[in-house]
Amino acid sequence: TVEIFQSLGIAIVVAIGLVYLTMLITFGKARIPFIILSSLIFVPIGSLVTLFLANEPLSVSVMIGFLMLIGIVTTNAIVLVDRIGQNITRGLPIRESLIEAGKTRLRPILMTSIAFILGVLPLVIAGGAGSASQRAIGTGVMGGMITATVLGVVFVPVFFVVVRKLFKGS
Repeated sequence: TVEIFQSLGIAIVVAIGLVYLTMLITFGKARIPFIILSSLIFVPIGSLVTLFLANEPLSVSVMIGFLMLIGIVTTNAIVLVDRIGQNITRGLPIRESLIEAGKTRLRPILMTSIAFILGVLPLVIAGGAGSASQRAIGTGVMGGMITATVLGVVFVPVFFVVVRKLFKGS
C-alpha cells in the first residue's frame, strides 16, 4: 500500500502541475495560477482534520478524493480571481475589485460547494457491506471541500493582494 500512496501522491502533484500549466497558458501570467492554486492548501487540512475527528483512516479512496477536489476547488478560485482581474482591468481600485468580486462570486462558489457536499453526504452516512471506504472518502472530501470553500473565499483575495505586491512589475 505504500507504493499505492506514493503513486497517488505523484498523480496529485502531476494533476496540480497540469492544472497550473493550463492556467498559465490561459491567463498568460505565472502569478494568477499561483494565486488560484493557493486555495488547494486548505484541502488536506480540512480532510485530515475531518478524518481525525470522525476516526476514519487516511486511505487510497481518500487520496483519490483529493484528486477530485483539485478540480472543484481550483474552479471556485478561478471564478473569484478572474472576477477580481476583470474588475481591475475595468479600472476599479483593488479594494473595490475584491469586494465586488466577493459579493458577486460568493453565491456561485457556495452553490457549487454545497451541491458537492450534499452529493457526497450519502457516502458519509453509508452503512452496510463495503461502507468503510465510502465513509472515509465521503468524510475526507466533504471536510476538504468545506475548509477549502470557507477559507478559500477569505484567503484567496488576501493571496491576490500579497502576490500582486510581491510581483508588482509582472
